[in-house]
Amino acid sequence: MTIKFGPSGNSDIFYQQGHKSSLEMPAWLRDMGLDAYEYSFGRGIRIKEDTARSLGINAKSQQITISVHAPYYINLATPDEEKRRNSIKYIVDSVIAADWMGATRVVIHPGVPGKMSRKEALEKAKYVLAKALEEIDSLGLGHISLCPETMGKKNQLGTVDEVMDLCSIDNRLIPTIDFGHIHARDCGAIRNKDDYARILDTIESSLKDERALHFHVHFSRIEYTEGGESKHWNLKDTQFGPEFEPLAELLVERKLQPTIICESRGMMAEDALELKKIYLSKLNQGGRDV
Repeated sequence: MTIKFGPSGNSDIFYQQGHKSSLEMPAWLRDMGLDAYEYSFGRGIRIKEDTARSLGINAKSQQITISVHAPYYINLATPDEEKRRNSIKYIVDSVIAADWMGATRVVIHPGVPGKMSRKEALEKAKYVLAKALEEIDSLGLGHISLCPETMGKKNQLGTVDEVMDLCSIDNRLIPTIDFGHIHARDCGAIRNKDDYARILDTIESSLKDERALHFHVHFSRIEYTEGGESKHWNLKDTQFGPEFEPLAELLVERKLQPTIICESRGMMAEDALELKKIYLSKLNQGGRDV
């Protein structure tokens, strides 16, 4: 089974059990039955090289696949030259730290159009991504993929179609499909299996290569307002969507193999394990060997 499941960050219970360092996460996750971990630089890239390399060694020994999330304040669409240079630097610095960890995927937020049209903002974002790739290549780190994410607020760049367009500029760009964001952005857009299928159809028709099989996923239940995403919740908070079961059925039916990162609030590892159990249940119902 090549599909992978894991948390974004560390669950509350990890610290309640007495653990203090993310260096302990790989063994903890392996003991739970998980095999992926997303390390967040959301509020800044502060990890030291020796710590990052130690985390990578620990993850490799426990067969945990690491990805990283670049700083939230990256804005690929900014018209400001200095902010554009800073965004490229944040991406490059994230890639360098990812390489220390042995990670090969860096998730990035596309940004906010502001007063620009969405079309103009998207073209600026593609230009900045291309420049970031040039710098990454110059450092010999072209093996690390950038993963633009679908976003949850209507004022943000990051619809499914926009992310597909961003990924069109280079085949190393892998989409991060955040199904909770998609659901919240359009005020409850994912209601059933057909809604999931349309998203997966768009990915397949847009990419037409292995990225449509091995894309990156974020999943959690998300509360929303008229403006889109409001707050992340847990799988037990069933008053909020979307539901994972229909997606799990499609993953099995289409033989898709994404990395699925759970972003539940405070229970990301426990819920990642529940997502895995749901998937395995659908897989077994399909008569496939695990």
